[in-house]
Amino acid sequence: MAGWKMWAPTLVVAALSALHGSSATEADRLLPLDSHLFHSLRRISSPVVSPDQQRALFATSYYDPDANKEYNYISILDIELGNTTQLTPVFEGSDRASNLLWLGPSTAGYLSKGVLYQHNLAPYTNGTLLFNATQSINSATYRPSSGLLLFTASTLADGKISSVAKYLSDEKNRTDSAMVYNNLWARHWNKWMSKQKSTLFAINTTEEAYGNWNLGRETSLMQGLPPTKDQLLRWEVEGYTASEEGKHVAFVVRNPGPDMAWSTNVDIYLTAADGSRMPKLLTGTFKGAASSPTFSTDGSAVAWLQMETPGYESDINRIYVYNITTGNAYSVARAWDLSPQSILWSANNKVLYALTPDRGDRRLFSVDVATGKYKPLTGYGSVSSFARVGDGKLLVVYSNVTESSNIYTIDVGGSVSGLRGRMRQLTNINGDKLGGVYLSEAEDFWFTGALRDQVHGWILRPAGFNATRKYPLALLIHGGPQQASMHAFGLGQWNPNMYASAGYVTVIINFHGSSSYGQKFTDSIHQQWGGYPYEDLMKGLDHVISTYSFVDASRMVALGGSYGGYMANWINANTDRFRALVAHDGQFNVVAGYYSTDELWFIEHDLGGVPFTTTGRDRYERYNPERLADRFKTPTLFIHGANDFRLTLEQSLAPWTLLRRKGIPSRLVYFPDEDHWVNKMGNSMRWYEEVFKWMAEWTSS
Repeated sequence: MAGWKMWAPTLVVAALSALHGSSATEADRLLPLDSHLFHSLRRISSPVVSPDQQRALFATSYYDPDANKEYNYISILDIELGNTTQLTPVFEGSDRASNLLWLGPSTAGYLSKGVLYQHNLAPYTNGTLLFNATQSINSATYRPSSGLLLFTASTLADGKISSVAKYLSDEKNRTDSAMVYNNLWARHWNKWMSKQKSTLFAINTTEEAYGNWNLGRETSLMQGLPPTKDQLLRWEVEGYTASEEGKHVAFVVRNPGPDMAWSTNVDIYLTAADGSRMPKLLTGTFKGAASSPTFSTDGSAVAWLQMETPGYESDINRIYVYNITTGNAYSVARAWDLSPQSILWSANNKVLYALTPDRGDRRLFSVDVATGKYKPLTGYGSVSSFARVGDGKLLVVYSNVTESSNIYTIDVGGSVSGLRGRMRQLTNINGDKLGGVYLSEAEDFWFTGALRDQVHGWILRPAGFNATRKYPLALLIHGGPQQASMHAFGLGQWNPNMYASAGYVTVIINFHGSSSYGQKFTDSIHQQWGGYPYEDLMKGLDHVISTYSFVDASRMVALGGSYGGYMANWINANTDRFRALVAHDGQFNVVAGYYSTDELWFIEHDLGGVPFTTTGRDRYERYNPERLADRFKTPTLFIHGANDFRLTLEQSLAPWTLLRRKGIPSRLVYFPDEDHWVNKMGNSMRWYEEVFKWMAEWTSS
């Protein structure tokens, strides 16, 4: 670990020295990363490795800004040679392929419009229908060695796919549209709860001749779970996996009950793939959230990630292993102070690979199951998915601040010196688009923040950088708040190079409460929403201004979404050092936000109670921006989606009303077809257009 600390900064400084030491003419030849180009960049899915470990399937998606249409196609990758062949024609819109899987050594599968198709690997050909469940298939996985097909589909309380069609028909013929709820778990993220719930099914299959399948009857693997009285509060599968030999299945469900809106009790059940046994609860000891079940390659054990603290969605994920033969469960690597996001067994079952945020990078680690010892397999940058390739390699999707996602192999056991030396790039998905485009490296810094802790951040220098000039600054504030900005190439609203290309010194700070810096650092935001994080942001900004002479401190804008939007409002109440602010789906009134949000566990934990008690109300008001409404004076752009149930529209309407009524310039951008995020590409382009226009108005840039 100690040897790694200097690796990424050394490379970054060298790269920056080369770039900033180059002539202005050379720098001027680089094109900015504009919105049209950015939104046309290709995106790749997680690769799915073939049974013989020699090839992988992946989907490439892209958007045509001129036609306002989205497309994708499936390709096959030769892992050894690095050659890629397009398998399917280009699918448009709702026909796009998803959920790729292998049905055999020379047969691929995919979902399109809720139907499972098979493909014979012939280039540029369409697949043929394999399975139509009459009700749309939401997801599927297959085990070629046993012929086990698992899939999820939405059903009613009887768990039968066949019942859904009549229900939908009856719903269309209703004379009213009322939905009646007796439980707070009435909506989540962007949808209202209905009687249809995602149910896990298994089918035994045999391929009698190539492409000619015999499909058995589907069996619900959720039979035997305790019944619920309220049809709107039923068991709903959130994730699942099967052992390699197709004997066992593990699935993830949220425990239904009257406390669902303030409970993080998410469980994992183990069951027989043929449905012959009742599902066995593996996580009954805990009332926190369980996730990421994975079977050992021999099917003798299942591991998962477990949060042990009830009601805390950002608790550290502990690794647990359950021995299926003995029925014993035990924890692995409890001394590890980082929180893995997903895990996978090695081929020999001695190691668990763990995808884990670590100081602004999303890294892969290997964890010895017997000893709990762990070591990093990747360094600077971010791994977003990984799969096993034989005994000594992993296939990963990797990006960093200047490289969009590509597929790599990682040598997990070789003698190659250095972490980056383990990686071999197999694709260059956007090389033709990003060649000749200005992409600033991340220039990391550390400073003394709240509690005298060392806090991490980085800056990106603007396009056409000239050290003798002064540039406006954009401070990007991440959401969560128990998340972190990463050295990654995001394709959403917060890619820092978009702001650098727009001419801003772009600053990222992972304040107290951020993940990836140890659990104590993450937990420190408890009852401190407007405390330690705000102190970190202001001290970090002071550090940047005093360190980099090219920053114009009189032309600064702060932007954030979700918690970052809350922080934009809190900044408005506490300082006037910014020329303008941008608050995307943020929070203005913390008390009102409690009564309108969909997940109560989050705010109850973070703020230490409920606002309808005297003590709780004081805690909510302490860092409530609305309480300080008389102090608001900074022009602000508010952006909100109508279908955001985490932070409802009123949380932007209220501060917008405040500023307009006080005569302070402000603007509202409202998306009637978006939720907590901006999902539609055309809307994303408009988002950037409005944000950059607002920033330019107030920074004269």
